[in-house]
Amino acid sequence: MGLLKQHIDDFLRYMSVEVNASEHTLRAYTKDLEEFLKITEKSDAEDTDLYDIRGFVASQSRAGLAKSTVARRLATVKSFYKYLRAQAVVTNNPTRLVPTPKAPRPLPKFLSVDDIFNMIEKTSGMGFIMARNRAIIELFYSSGLRISELTGSNMEDINLNQGLIKVMGKGKKERIVPVGEPAVKAMKIYLIERLLIKKTKADVTKKGTSKKITEDDAGALFLNSGGKRLTVRHIRRVVVKFARLIGIQGKMGPHTLRHTFATHLLHGGADLRVIQELLGHSSLSTTQRYTHLDIEHLMDTYDKSHPLAK
Repeated sequence: MGLLKQHIDDFLRYMSVEVNASEHTLRAYTKDLEEFLKITEKSDAEDTDLYDIRGFVASQSRAGLAKSTVARRLATVKSFYKYLRAQAVVTNNPTRLVPTPKAPRPLPKFLSVDDIFNMIEKTSGMGFIMARNRAIIELFYSSGLRISELTGSNMEDINLNQGLIKVMGKGKKERIVPVGEPAVKAMKIYLIERLLIKKTKADVTKKGTSKKITEDDAGALFLNSGGKRLTVRHIRRVVVKFARLIGIQGKMGPHTLRHTFATHLLHGGADLRVIQELLGHSSLSTTQRYTHLDIEHLMDTYDKSHPLAK
């Protein structure tokens, strides 16, 4: 399997260096291609044919994987062979005639206006932790950020005077997003608490009893009580905690707040193209999923309000 394995390594390096794929994408591609290598048991890329690709797809389905996962793994293999064809490694692309399994795309879940306001209200309180948690939830709802964008944000990225934040989205694309007044207010309170916690940690460091704080931690927008950059896992726990406090059960996380941001904008009459820009979607078709939610909202309002609907 040496030769095919070498081509896979070259492809992953190409995706990292030339395409600027995210770490999350590279991990998924690596896992998918390792599975492909294990199932096909081919040593040379040129030896793989249409039946091998179909067999790989069938093996993933038999393993009980969701259609969306099977579709993603096939898409990875298709991208790999498209790369090999462009590099003249293979003369034929065996994935070209293999259809992608159709998976239903679930509509995004979102919170009601009352739910989001109640959730924010639960973050009221004194001290660094509560100020930070309120700022996190306010910023998610105000600006529709991805969790990776929020964890990756630094102090230099936010301008509270102008009400703007610069974030690094998918494909390492930068965009500038507005920050609403309530979020600006919450951020100002948090940043005061952040200064206090940073000063405390600096005093402790002088005594030689503090864990090492890196330069990256020092510049991070959101910190834990130890002065280190918040992780994705920590922020997800914060969001879930306050959702549970207002009685929201089931699957819930930071992405739900992003969906809530987009849905409420659409309900308020925002243009779909504007929402696309704010969310950082490369394709309008991704943003158009929210129109289905808007139609459901209109129908629900009609059913509750129109006399003949009863």
